[in-house]
Amino acid sequence: MKLTFNTFLILLITVCGYSCVQKETKERSIPFKEEWSDLAKHKNNLEWFKDSKLGIYFHWGVYSVPEHGSEWYPFFLYQRNNNGVIKYHTKHYGAPDKFNYHDFIPMFKASQFDANEWAGLFKTAGAKFAGLVAIHHDGFAMWDSKVNPWNSKDKGPHKDIVGDMAKALRKNDMKLITTFHHARNRQRHEGDSTKWFNYNSHFAYHPDYATSSTDPDTAKFYGNLPEEQFDEYWFQQIKEVTDQYSPDIIWFDSWLNLIPDAYRRKAVAYFFNKSKEKNPDALIISKQNDLPHGIGVLDIEQGGKKDLSESVWLSDFTLSKNSWCYVKGQKYKSATLIVRNMIDVWSKNGIVLLNISPTADGVIPQEQREVLTTMGEWMHANAEAVYETRPFDYSGFGTAKAEDGHFGGQSSTVKYTKDDGRFLISKDRKTLYLFMLGKPDVNSEIEIRGLAKHDYFPENGIKKITVLGDNTPVKWHMALRNFILTVPDSKMNDIATVFKFELN
Repeated sequence: MKLTFNTFLILLITVCGYSCVQKETKERSIPFKEEWSDLAKHKNNLEWFKDSKLGIYFHWGVYSVPEHGSEWYPFFLYQRNNNGVIKYHTKHYGAPDKFNYHDFIPMFKASQFDANEWAGLFKTAGAKFAGLVAIHHDGFAMWDSKVNPWNSKDKGPHKDIVGDMAKALRKNDMKLITTFHHARNRQRHEGDSTKWFNYNSHFAYHPDYATSSTDPDTAKFYGNLPEEQFDEYWFQQIKEVTDQYSPDIIWFDSWLNLIPDAYRRKAVAYFFNKSKEKNPDALIISKQNDLPHGIGVLDIEQGGKKDLSESVWLSDFTLSKNSWCYVKGQKYKSATLIVRNMIDVWSKNGIVLLNISPTADGVIPQEQREVLTTMGEWMHANAEAVYETRPFDYSGFGTAKAEDGHFGGQSSTVKYTKDDGRFLISKDRKTLYLFMLGKPDVNSEIEIRGLAKHDYFPENGIKKITVLGDNTPVKWHMALRNFILTVPDSKMNDIATVFKFELN
């Protein structure tokens, strides 16, 4: 056969292309080393995460049984500075040396837990991912564990809570988040009862209490373990959840910095390597400086960034006012307060993880359901402006004053009003959405200096502006220094009204 130049060129391109694909495949198959420099090469696919805008998770466990104080009940139970927990516990259950924290486990029955119903509720609320606290500071695992003898399958509910939720969420086309808080579970008193109070240890060592037990299983529960043994135990639980459930997100609470660097690298490398096989879009979230920059996504608890961020981040806050877990007399934030603060987070390139708190029996209280349902109604009505959008070149404007958050940035309970506006833009940058965080007055004028300066808005830059939802046309004009929008007589939303700018 005569080899023409064109044929030769096609063969050359084909061979080169095949070699490139082979090289890329080979590179992808190489396991990440347990070194930060190598782990930093992991490329998180954050598109789905940026699109999602909202996730829901829940604090639910043995600490839900007493319905008192907070999820930190076991911490205060064995501390001198007990914040009234010991007094309450003694009155209702007996002294801590007679009725131990682990004696609550048989009372944690989860008899009304329905993973499918919960997943449906989370979807109705507008969440695109959801999950749970897989293990809190108290060391009780919410999955079918062979590593941790204190788990929800073998004790308490006798149910694989993580497994049931994973199946239910995925049936609803939602992704799974599992959160890990057990880094502070180890007793760092080193068997010294004079070190009664140690904030970095969830259980205080004391010879009169079960926290000092040397029984192998009980010592595991109360974290009464040598450092090397505990660190391996910590890692093996993350490995087990990764292997069994392939979570889309693993999230670490504070105190991860107490885990030696080598074990943190080991956990991250294992998750990244395992995810390449089963779940290439999976990602890691952590707080403060617990993992090096670029390894995962930063989380700010109960707060948000004050300015637009170049990188995507997460804000986790709770629906309740008093505790992250269910307690008697719990008070809740309104859907209005939550949605408006979520919009602020989105406008600054953030994603929201909202916490709810079921009862020990597995009931999501009606007050929480009502908030989630109202949120969902707003989310679905304005879905076009929420999901698969990106932050605009500046986040917005207004008069609301934001207090500092306890963990950095600003508070997640800012009281926004109809005078505050936030922006999001479509990924193709052809549609801009203005969220007014309230219901502006008909015929009032909204003056926006930032838009007057922007290249998008010469006279021919805007096709039209409408109220999202009913397509009511909106009048606007460019003044000397301000872009001015006149609010039409339209059916607008009390929580937040969205104006849709169609751009040339």
